[in-house]
Amino acid sequence: MTLVKEIVTMEAELTSWRRDIHAHPELGFEENRTAAFVAKKLAEFGIQVHTGIGKTGVVGVLKVGNETKAVGLRADMDALPINERNTFDHRSTHEGRMHACGHDGHTTMLLAAAKYLSESQNFRGQVNFIFQPAEEGIGGAKAMIEDGLFEQFPCDNLYAMHNAPGLPVGKFAAVAGIRTAAGAFFDITITGKGAHGAFPDQGVDPIFVAGQLIAALQSIVSRNTPPTETAVVSITQVHGGDAYNVIPASARLAGTVRTLSMQVMDRIETRMNQIVDGICVAHGASAEIDFRIIFHPVVNDPAASELAAAVCDDLVGEENVYRSGKPGTGSEDFSFMSEVVPGCYLNLGNGQDSHPLHNHDYDFDDRALVYGASFFARMVERTLSSEG
Repeated sequence: MTLVKEIVTMEAELTSWRRDIHAHPELGFEENRTAAFVAKKLAEFGIQVHTGIGKTGVVGVLKVGNETKAVGLRADMDALPINERNTFDHRSTHEGRMHACGHDGHTTMLLAAAKYLSESQNFRGQVNFIFQPAEEGIGGAKAMIEDGLFEQFPCDNLYAMHNAPGLPVGKFAAVAGIRTAAGAFFDITITGKGAHGAFPDQGVDPIFVAGQLIAALQSIVSRNTPPTETAVVSITQVHGGDAYNVIPASARLAGTVRTLSMQVMDRIETRMNQIVDGICVAHGASAEIDFRIIFHPVVNDPAASELAAAVCDDLVGEENVYRSGKPGTGSEDFSFMSEVVPGCYLNLGNGQDSHPLHNHDYDFDDRALVYGASFFARMVERTLSSEG
C-alpha cells in the first residue's frame, strides 16, 4: 500500500474537520457555514478562492507552471432532512438535518488533497477544486454549470468520488460506462368531487382513483418496459382527506422513477400520462401531472476510468480495485458535469458494517479519509505529470 504519506500524517486533523462538518449539517443551497469553512481552508493553503458559484458553491484554483492542461476534482457539501439517531459527540447539532450520505467526508477528502498539492506542487498545470452545493436532488450541479463553472474553470477531465457502505475500507471501484441511474420525481394531483362519506354516489372519489393508479402505474415496469431494461417506478407519498366521513375533492400521489437511459425515462413519462388520463376519465375525475427529471445517468469515460483505476492500483493494489460491476439505481447529479467534461465517478469503501446511505444511523468512516484524499492527490500528479 502506497498512500500519500503526507496525507496519512494528517489523519487526526482530517477527522476533526470531517466531524466538525458532520456536526453542522446544512441543506442544499443553504451550505453557508460549510462553504465558509471550505473557503477559509483553501485560502490558508494559498489557493485562489472563488465563492458563490451556483449560489453556495466554492471553487479553489491551484496553478503550477505555464501548462494549460487542467483537471477538475469535485466534492458535494449538502446534508439531508433527516433526524440523526446517533449519540456520538459529533452528531448533528441541528434538529431535522443530518450528513446521512457522507458529503462531510467527501468535502474533507478534497480539502486534504488541496492542502497536500498546495504544499508539494508536484505537477504542472491547473487543478480546479470544485465544492458543489445541493447534490441531493435540488440541482446544485446544474446551478454551477449555468453559473459558468466550466467557462471560468475549464477542465480536460473531471473526477468525483462517493463512499460505498458494504465495501471494505481501502477498496475502490473505478468502472467505465453507466454507473448511476437517471432519476425523476413526480406529483399527480387528482381532482374529483367531494361528498359525504355516507353518500359516495353523489361525488367522484379521488381516493378510489388514487388506489387504482397506485396499482396500474406498476404495470409500466412489468408490462411496458422490456425485461432487458432497468426501471423503477415507486409511489412514495399518498395524500388525501382530513375527516372520517368526508370524501375529499382532491388527492395527491408522489414518487420517483429511475432508469439507466433517458430513452426509457421518456417512455415511462409518456406511459404514465396515458394511464393517469385513462383511469381518471373512466371514473369521472381529472388529474395534473408534474414530472420532473432531476438526474441523468452518470456515464464514466473509458479512458478516464482506466486511468483512475491505475491510480487506485498504485494506492491499494490491483486486487483491491474493481474495474467492472453493475450500475446502481441510485442517482447523482455529477451526471450533468460528466456530460460536459469526460471523467470518472468512483466508489470508495466505507466499511462492510456501515449503515446504508440516507439512514439515520449512518456515519462516514474516518479511516476512509486518507484513501480518498490520496486518490485525488495522485490523480492530479498522474494527469498533470511534471515530467510531461
